Amino acid sequence: MTAVTTTPSRGIADTVANAIATPEKEQPFDALGLTPGEYAEIRQILGRRPTSGELAMYSVMWSEHCSYKSSKKYLRSFGEKVSPAMKKNLMVGMGENAGVLDVGEGWAVTFKIESHNHPSYIEPFQGAATGVGGIVRDIISMGARPVAVMDALRFGDIDDPDTARVVHGVVSGISFYGNCLGLPNIGGETWFDRVYQGNPLVNALSVGVLRHEDLHLANATGAGNQVVLFGARTGGDGIGGASILASDTFSEGGPTKRPAVQVGDPFAEKVLIECCLELYREKLVEGIQDLGAAGISCATSELASNGDGGMFIELDRVLLRDPTLTAEEILMSESQERMMAVVTPEKLAGFLAVTAKWDVETSVLGEVTDSGRLIIDWHGEEIVNVDPRTVAVDGPVYDRPVAYPTWLDALQADTASALPRPLSPEALREQFLALLGSPNLADPSWITDQYDRYVMGNTALSFPDDAGMIRIDEESGLGFVIATDANGRYCQLDPYRGAQLALAEAYRNVAVTGAVPVGISDCLNFGSPENPEVMWQFSQTVDGLADGCLALEIPVTGGNVSFYNQTGDQPIFPTPVVAVLGVIDDVARRVPSGWQDDGHNIYLLGVTREELDGSAWAGVIHDHLGGLPPVVDLAGEAALAGLLHAASIEALVDSAHDLSSGGLAQTLAEAVLRFGVGARVWLGDICERDGIDASVALFSESAGRVIVSVPREDDVKFLGLCEGRNYPVLRIGVTDSTSASLEIQDQFTVSLADLQSRHRSTLPSRFAQ
Repeated sequence: MTAVTTTPSRGIADTVANAIATPEKEQPFDALGLTPGEYAEIRQILGRRPTSGELAMYSVMWSEHCSYKSSKKYLRSFGEKVSPAMKKNLMVGMGENAGVLDVGEGWAVTFKIESHNHPSYIEPFQGAATGVGGIVRDIISMGARPVAVMDALRFGDIDDPDTARVVHGVVSGISFYGNCLGLPNIGGETWFDRVYQGNPLVNALSVGVLRHEDLHLANATGAGNQVVLFGARTGGDGIGGASILASDTFSEGGPTKRPAVQVGDPFAEKVLIECCLELYREKLVEGIQDLGAAGISCATSELASNGDGGMFIELDRVLLRDPTLTAEEILMSESQERMMAVVTPEKLAGFLAVTAKWDVETSVLGEVTDSGRLIIDWHGEEIVNVDPRTVAVDGPVYDRPVAYPTWLDALQADTASALPRPLSPEALREQFLALLGSPNLADPSWITDQYDRYVMGNTALSFPDDAGMIRIDEESGLGFVIATDANGRYCQLDPYRGAQLALAEAYRNVAVTGAVPVGISDCLNFGSPENPEVMWQFSQTVDGLADGCLALEIPVTGGNVSFYNQTGDQPIFPTPVVAVLGVIDDVARRVPSGWQDDGHNIYLLGVTREELDGSAWAGVIHDHLGGLPPVVDLAGEAALAGLLHAASIEALVDSAHDLSSGGLAQTLAEAVLRFGVGARVWLGDICERDGIDASVALFSESAGRVIVSVPREDDVKFLGLCEGRNYPVLRIGVTDSTSASLEIQDQFTVSLADLQSRHRSTLPSRFAQ
């Protein structure tokens, strides 16, 4: 269905002529999130006061969420700390809708992770659902078919009455939208901590695949080319979402600002996906831009800025769900399932035929010009006349005050070394079970079972394995692997090291599957940038990630910064979520996280140190946070990944599982529960070699460690591989399919039934209805 007009909205728009004639008119710039200084700068750029429409555009595009005005100076290090090896497979990097990596055989993968935090607290269902929808449209705009989604979630105290409201809404929103789209949800993470009580984090990731020749970038070039809006009609939902909602802190009063939350329709998005792919396939578009944060303001200004710099739009041609919307509201609306395309005149008929075929409503709004100006008319009167770069590119850049936190030295001095440790096997067993059933280590399947992880038929690994894996090519078996990780407790203790630990864990989670890590996307969640201590945390985090990626020689392909995650003056812990993507030449070679056969030897790769600061053990058993996070050895992580890849190629390991939260204890429990095969494990050799006691051996969270199971006939080859690569290895146990238990020799034994009961009951006991 095609249309070019709609019912006029109420009110008389503020025109450019009127702005010139009434220079002293008071404007509500502060209510739109602009500072007095920013408003003065806009007036200086324009040489007059802005019209109401221009003010709306600048307010959303200069918001923290869209302009990155507090983070830009730090994010540049991702592009500066780069080696030739990091550029080798990078087809599209930062600055575009999503990063793109060459994965071989003419295939490319595009992926990105973004936040939808504030909307998900105010209206959890729609906030989370539209977070999924928005990130999927970023993937579509690159010319790719979306093939998977993931999510990284942070909720408040699991026993707080409001947590259930947020959990139920967020999880159902994600499952509803993703399942309706027919996209498998193949991984992620869920954490509970009271620090997120008023600021839950909903970070959504999507991955798409495309042939090299199908790559598209969004820009408006070629004077006379048509600018077309297609998809859902524009409504009043999401107005000011980027500037007013996402770029401000919450007060103590609880959820407000509901009109700023978008409303999603996954069935409309599913049709939009197929429509866009056909438009690309038939070569009917020059480029397509998603209308996400800042809506038409963003799409028009970014397309114009990325192209020849000129565009003329007739805003009254926008199809509306609500005919009472003002021009300013139309410019700011973040209604979902909308895309903007640039089409040559000779292909417009073909474009409209395709959108009509898919029953996607379409309106031709205007054309690309060579004026260097973005001009928007409303019922024949000019309401916007700006240089689009001043809106989308050259916004304010702040050098915020940075201060070392006054409380950090005392926090780091308060180590876990003084905490009492279990002295008897009975106490060790009880603490082991307490950790296994704690909210952040318990089985998340009450959540993940609500997601379809096998739809499309290409999922090779998913929950509860360490990473998700999708087959790209049916003939060769080529696939990609992806994992997300973050630990806010570590980052609160040391944001530089905490960020590198998140990177190392996600990198390791990809490596244990047999894949080769090739790139990252990140979502950096922090408190207010106006807090100098938060900016210190942010600067340290970015430095840690940039240095870590350089050491591992994998590029940052893009990502997202989410500031203002705090209630009152209390920020969340720094929470940089790192998504690492890897490539595997054949998904048939995948390595699961648990053992399946009897009599295989269990080996521990890596060294265990007394590193209990910030650990799950310290938090769960003692409600303690203090000290310094584990040491990060990135060269060691790269060596470990190389060893695991070689072992996979030679088919020497039947399973591999990384050690992270909960240490060896948690990893052993998850490995036996994965396929229901027990094990006998001894700690003596670890304690003797590494100079530690049994509680440290079980609960330390030292990095660079993995357990693998090896068939007896491959023992010699595997040990030779470890020796040749000079990586520490110890045989610590054997799989036992007959015992139906996990036995820690000389300490305790737990039946698989008891393990399963403790591990799986926590989330259903709080949230099952």
